[in-house]
Amino acid sequence: MDNFLKNLNKSQLESTLHKDGPMIIIAGAGSGKTRVLTYKISYLMTEGIDPFNILALTFTNKAAREMKDRVGQIVGEEARNLWMGTFHSVFARILRIEAHKIGFTSNFTIYDTDDSQKLISRIVKELNLDKDNYKYKLMFSRISSMKNNFISAENYFNNEEMLLADKISNRPSFNQIYSEYVNRCFKAGAMDFDDLLLKTNELLTKYPETLAKYQNIFKYILVDEYQDTNHSQYLIIKALSDKFQNICVVGDDAQSIYSFRGANINNILNFQRDFPDSKIFRLEQNYRSTKNIVNAANSLIENNQKRLKKNVWTENESGQKISVNKLLTDGEEGRFVASSIYESKMQNQLINSDFAILYRTNAQSRSFEDALRKKNIPYRVYGGLSFYQRKEIKDVIAYLRLLVNDNDEQAFKRIINFPIRGIGQTTLNKISIESKKNNVSDYNFIKNFLKSTKILNSSTKNKLSDFLVMIESLKLKINSFNIFEITKEVLRQSGLYNLYKNDESLEGVNRIQNIEELLNGIKDFVDNDEVNDKSVSSFLQNIALATDQDNNENDSNKVSLMTIHLAKGLEFPYVYIVGLEENLFPSAMNLNSRNELEEERRLFYVALTRAEKKVFLSYVLSRYRWGKLVDSEKSRFINEINKEFIQNNINQKFNNILHLEKSSFNKVGIRYKKPENRPPKNFVKIKRYSGNSNLFGHKLCIGNIVLHERFGKGEVKSIEGNGENRKAEIIFEKFGSKKLLLRFSKLKIIS
Repeated sequence: MDNFLKNLNKSQLESTLHKDGPMIIIAGAGSGKTRVLTYKISYLMTEGIDPFNILALTFTNKAAREMKDRVGQIVGEEARNLWMGTFHSVFARILRIEAHKIGFTSNFTIYDTDDSQKLISRIVKELNLDKDNYKYKLMFSRISSMKNNFISAENYFNNEEMLLADKISNRPSFNQIYSEYVNRCFKAGAMDFDDLLLKTNELLTKYPETLAKYQNIFKYILVDEYQDTNHSQYLIIKALSDKFQNICVVGDDAQSIYSFRGANINNILNFQRDFPDSKIFRLEQNYRSTKNIVNAANSLIENNQKRLKKNVWTENESGQKISVNKLLTDGEEGRFVASSIYESKMQNQLINSDFAILYRTNAQSRSFEDALRKKNIPYRVYGGLSFYQRKEIKDVIAYLRLLVNDNDEQAFKRIINFPIRGIGQTTLNKISIESKKNNVSDYNFIKNFLKSTKILNSSTKNKLSDFLVMIESLKLKINSFNIFEITKEVLRQSGLYNLYKNDESLEGVNRIQNIEELLNGIKDFVDNDEVNDKSVSSFLQNIALATDQDNNENDSNKVSLMTIHLAKGLEFPYVYIVGLEENLFPSAMNLNSRNELEEERRLFYVALTRAEKKVFLSYVLSRYRWGKLVDSEKSRFINEINKEFIQNNINQKFNNILHLEKSSFNKVGIRYKKPENRPPKNFVKIKRYSGNSNLFGHKLCIGNIVLHERFGKGEVKSIEGNGENRKAEIIFEKFGSKKLLLRFSKLKIIS
């Protein structure tokens, strides 16, 4: 037996050594699936399988890089010859080779989400449609859904049911937008992310000889995270593997959480139906988490009806029980988490990167950011604007895109007047009209018709001519200069570098630093021996296909804040799962069917299984929504965890508040400032919440000494207004007089 295989447990070894025929590996959380995939590929190569005949598909470039590096450590340089990468990167590579068959050049542009949405926004404007009815993000989402379900613009136009639905929803022109978007992309020589799958399917369906070619190349196919594949990916994998049927898929149905992106859990649930002769292997030993965490997660996911049979277990220590924490408000929740992290660090000599705060929606991060800042705890929020989405970077990239594809409409429109050249929107509108008449791109209209056209004056022609000369001169250098040298020339000749260099504002300084970092990245790309194609096109494809998680490498000592969707595939010693309230988690938008609810439960399962040592759950009794404090209810998911594995806690500060409030009450629950048994003339009732969510009251009156979380201690001087508009004037010791709206004030009465 090869020496590297001795590191595998019995289940891992069995699945690794199974060579031919279809197989599915059901890999529980933390069970070492990446190791199995890596060793399986290495084993195939040691058995004489040519790496050029192995296709390995992942969902992130990071995963592909790590796997290829590990394979390289075992089998050496031959690992470079594997067809390994994300679905989009591998299929883009195939499309570059075969693009001419479907009417594209090999230098087609790949539009990212921002490019696509801007184009749709422009189409909506050009068609004079109501932008509120035809929101560009919604239109983009609809088009994406159509493509992933193989409904072309033409098919859509012939579908009376869909057209009627659009009419009812007051969007009868959606098909017009869809059709124009597809035409504009084709004219621009561009494909969006969905096209990379759609066009690959089109290629394999319309050209049997092409399908046969790649079936013979990909004699062994391995697919990671199979539960996350959509219908389009499923069809490609099925077609490519049909001849030899040497397909190995790895995944965990309990971690299928991307239906909103089109992922279809039935792909993994029905694998054995698709391949009746398939073998099934189960990786059930968890190497990541404690027994308490593993057993708690198991007890939760048992509530799902749609699932594959497996029994995840671990030999790790029992560990601490899962801590369930009840807080008053979202602000209190933020302070609790920050304090808990601070105390854990001090008591256990931990570092910031040991901790992660996971939430259902990005908007929840604010209260935790505020609290961490006050504790001087460094943190990083994931899922923000990625490097390649920053304006100055997109400006430079747009120039490079136009050099390799002068039909690229989005790139042309972005840079034609940036830096400012005196080429206004009126001129661009005229060019667009004429280019459509002549059935050419805007750039090629300037290139071929500028001298003869009568729609532009001589001054404008001169400006456009200068732009044309610059771009054409740069295009001539593409074959003799590498991407690093070309980019430096673009920055110099376009004036972009001087524009940002001369901007001494903080924003300008940040932008020039980002451009310098871009050059560093390009130089690294050029100097990387593992990169065979160092062309401008190759670099542009590389960055266009970057995935969310590729920007999530934690290279610094900071607390990680992210949505649970982004946390998939990651692990942390200590995990805080926050906002566990009905209609937040599970989300109110996903409670319309059992399938939706089960995906929300799988999302919670993913969150739980990110933790190695300790899990903290928290929920609040009231949360601010649109400026109003709204009652909250504990998530049903907390109750679904076996009570044997959890410990209910009430935050100490919460306890202190309850004690203070309860001690201020008489037997009927009413507190008066004055000893006589009647309320004073001016008072207002401030609602608070007890541990069991029942309401009880305070009476605020003139003369009370109160405590405010921001302004500190103060004395109530006057009270005015009624109901929700009731205000109090309070003289604070450090901040002087403040008028506060009582329903938002969060006051505590001291005396």
